[in-house]
Amino acid sequence: MATVTERRSITDPVVLLVDARTPTERELIATWAGEHHPGAEQLDHDDPGLGRRLERGDDPLVLPVRVTWLPRERDGDRSVRPADLLALTNPHRPWSRLQARIARREPDRVTVTAGEPAHAMDLRRRFRAEAGRPGGGGEALGAFVARQGHLACERAERAIIGDRYKVPRLVAEQITASKVFREKVAELATRLDRPYEEVLAEATDCLQEVAAVQSRLAIDAWRLVMRPLHANAWDVDVDVQSLERLRELNRRHALVFLPSHRSYADPLVLAQVLHDHDFPRNHVLGGANLSFWPIGPLGKRAGLIFIRRTFGDDPVYKLAVREYLAHLAAKRFNVEWYLEGGRTRTGKLRPPKYGLLHYLAQTLQDERVEDVILVPTSMVYDQLQEVGAMAAEQGGATKKGEGLGWLANYIRAQRTNVGRAQVRFGEPFSLRDALAEAGEGRARLEKVAFRICDGINRTTPLASTSFVTLALLGVRDRALTLEQVRRVITPLLEHVEAREIPGQVGELRRPAAVRRVLDALCEAGVAQCFDGGTEPVWQIAPGHHHVAAFYRNGALHHFVVRAIAELALLRAASADPPPQDPIAAATQDALALRDLLKFEFFFGPKERFLQELRAEMAHMDPDWERVPAARLLAGRRTLVADRALRSFVDAQLVVAEQLAARDPREGFDRAAFLDTCLGVGRQMLLQGRLHGAESVSQELFASALQLAANRDLVDPGRDEVRVAREAWRDEVRDVVDRLARIGQLDSALLEGVLDDDAA
Repeated sequence: MATVTERRSITDPVVLLVDARTPTERELIATWAGEHHPGAEQLDHDDPGLGRRLERGDDPLVLPVRVTWLPRERDGDRSVRPADLLALTNPHRPWSRLQARIARREPDRVTVTAGEPAHAMDLRRRFRAEAGRPGGGGEALGAFVARQGHLACERAERAIIGDRYKVPRLVAEQITASKVFREKVAELATRLDRPYEEVLAEATDCLQEVAAVQSRLAIDAWRLVMRPLHANAWDVDVDVQSLERLRELNRRHALVFLPSHRSYADPLVLAQVLHDHDFPRNHVLGGANLSFWPIGPLGKRAGLIFIRRTFGDDPVYKLAVREYLAHLAAKRFNVEWYLEGGRTRTGKLRPPKYGLLHYLAQTLQDERVEDVILVPTSMVYDQLQEVGAMAAEQGGATKKGEGLGWLANYIRAQRTNVGRAQVRFGEPFSLRDALAEAGEGRARLEKVAFRICDGINRTTPLASTSFVTLALLGVRDRALTLEQVRRVITPLLEHVEAREIPGQVGELRRPAAVRRVLDALCEAGVAQCFDGGTEPVWQIAPGHHHVAAFYRNGALHHFVVRAIAELALLRAASADPPPQDPIAAATQDALALRDLLKFEFFFGPKERFLQELRAEMAHMDPDWERVPAARLLAGRRTLVADRALRSFVDAQLVVAEQLAARDPREGFDRAAFLDTCLGVGRQMLLQGRLHGAESVSQELFASALQLAANRDLVDPGRDEVRVAREAWRDEVRDVVDRLARIGQLDSALLEGVLDDDAA
């Protein structure tokens, strides 16, 4: 006999709202009702007379009830298996002819589930509030109660099947039936001077296009079908303690996961982590470019929300996306999107996009949602198969479109294990509190977004690959011995440990571990080894500097303040005449460098940046305020400024020189200018004016151009524009010169020309 789950005991007169799809389900519910609510009135959830029945003057409890089917238990797990899919069966909804046999032979697989009941009077009151209608509305009331019963049963079922199957139902119907949505459609129709019914129909179509209609079978099938895209490629390492903290927050609020975006596999890896720890499945917002078959149809039923890449000029579509996001937040469904708007091509965080964050903030401001919790999430991989294609795009190659052929190639590439994937969750925070702290003004969302990005960076663990590529890229086209690589990274490991920077890189203290990373880079084609001499030497393989830079850049945010400190100290040490207050001079120079790099890295507020700067100085020497700047630099075993910042400042040099060479009155074509920078950058690299090929990057040039625009150097103007452009060029040249000098000092340390005492 079937087991029974009920939310609470019921003694009031009851109307059973029956959701039965087959004769077997109807029989199971009838048997259960005879045992628990004998004589109770029964109505089908889709009965046309449901609304009229509930408009009577009496006030019974309406109790929704359905049958829940479970997959067969195997080794303590009730997930759908590949064999179930191959048999074309759905264990969550067995074929009608199989249900009676399952109920008879495997009673543990079927349960009659009762949702939370509600009084008819309360349901009528809620319907009037949500639909904005003065009366019951007959059929409309019945449809509303049926939806509420459906949702109540869904909530009750989660106690049986687990939170991982928390799925929304009838989403578009709930949204379009709400008073708030119809009022917003009316406002938009008035603003657009279009008929209300026409705008409502279009908005409803957009909701149907956007909304993910999840099913349990699709969630299991998606996980199984997409498993080859990530399961073999990496061993996943996750911070379980942070997940437990998030679970507690999730009891009260929706979680909005905002991960760094490095790979197509990011949402798959994160979904697997959350599934393994019984979190509800996230609703993942992604680009419509991935909605091709089979990803599109199956993904939509597994929680993927495919939205158009651009829709700023379509107000109806914007309304649909905004209302859908508000609905998910209000119903406390967890959401996931990638704030960068696309995968990073350089390995470090891209500037954030504000559109979806704006919609979410608007939902809070309209008091439609109490609050949501933002979760900065970091995902780091030892290696990525797709980096080569992204690196080629930096040199001007066209991005290849996604499709079945692309998917097949991607699956083939993901069959080989290439190390670890590390998933970390930063400090979660309240969006409402963050908006209040940010204050009013145009920069409000920017401050919140920067807090997210800073949270991602602070929790991003260091990867061994990042350390080794940091060493190899810092010497241009020279090759390094194993001992020389260790000479670079060992002091950095000490720095990491002293600053308690996250990561599992302590193993690199052992030569064998460094050798393993070098060999892995050679196997991937990123590095090459020459072993025909007295000892092996390694260097970046020709044409793979952008790939190596991708791995290196994932760690740079942990060393940027240290690099700025070195540059500022060099300025103070070499100034002629020497500054009266070297510390104050170095601090001002550090702030200027922070401004120069603000479109490349995420810095905290000014006071926190200065605290971090002082901490870096103290790490160099606890008595740093009384030690001459030159001694602070010379006492280091490894200097990082040239290795960490040179490619970014070199890219700025290309853009700054090209801007300064232009007639200030000449019109500006952004795409043509960036193409020119690619050509000039290659020329400067061949001439030896740029340190490495990774500086010739479409994305780095675009960031430099963004800085120029921020300084009002792009738009045509008169002589003041020319003067300002030349001033920026000279500022960048000065920093390049200082980086080169630090590079020379570091090379001397690397070759062992200087030891600590001599320095």
